[in-house]
Amino acid sequence: MTAQYDLPQQISELLDEKKRTTDNLSELIRPGGYMPPNEDLLIDAISALSMGKNILLKGPTGAGKTKFAETLSSLFHQPMYSVNCSVDLDAESLIGFKTLAYEGEKQVIDFVPGPVMNAMGNGTFLYIDEINMAKPETLPLINGVLDYRRTITNPFTNEIVTAQDGFGVIAAINEGYVGTVPLNEALKNRFVVIDVPYIEGEQLKSLIKNNTRLQDERMVDLFVSLSADLVQAAFQGKISEDAASIRAILDACDLSSIIPPHRAVQRAIAAKLDEEREQEFIMSLAETLF
Repeated sequence: MTAQYDLPQQISELLDEKKRTTDNLSELIRPGGYMPPNEDLLIDAISALSMGKNILLKGPTGAGKTKFAETLSSLFHQPMYSVNCSVDLDAESLIGFKTLAYEGEKQVIDFVPGPVMNAMGNGTFLYIDEINMAKPETLPLINGVLDYRRTITNPFTNEIVTAQDGFGVIAAINEGYVGTVPLNEALKNRFVVIDVPYIEGEQLKSLIKNNTRLQDERMVDLFVSLSADLVQAAFQGKISEDAASIRAILDACDLSSIIPPHRAVQRAIAAKLDEEREQEFIMSLAETLF
């Protein structure tokens, strides 16, 4: 897996040293495939995780933050439990819940662990997606998990749980989106922050050819140009960042292997936006290319 990345020997040795050797939970080891704009992103993330630090992947939607996290799971050969944050996230969603069970004919109260407890107990990675979508009063429950203590008092059983070796936390954040709230300083200070920009140029071209059905060289180059125009327009505030999503570009490339590219852009990119002005802007860009 490391062969596709030009990693320094010291980083490759870190991966070998920290790589999980047991086969249990192997179904939770995620596939790789993230193409970083530069290798420093991977080097910094690997270095931080190998030291037991949490990392916060910060960047626009569709930039590849989840794929980045999955690639780290693959490189470390480390299973990864996931939490998808929302305003409805509560202690049970994070930690677990009590339920009725039977031991023979006797009814007992059993505790079913959630992703935080599972990751801590099994010494795996924990991925917290869109961490700033959670209510501010929910995440302090895991402050002790995120600092040097690596412990939590289970509010449902009063048991003190300490994470096993190998446990690490990767979180992702999209700043400034509807429904998000700023992370408080106590929480943010528990992370090493890695900015994840959109990929472009040769990296994007390689990503398209390796992850979509579109193989026509000329058409791939046109979609790379479209992506660059969309990113620039988003940077200038002409369209929302959602319109520049790399995920949406890949969808459009897939569709354009069967349907006309102009229509593929409409279905995969423009139609997802609410403002008619933005839709027209994107379709005008597409008309100049396809």
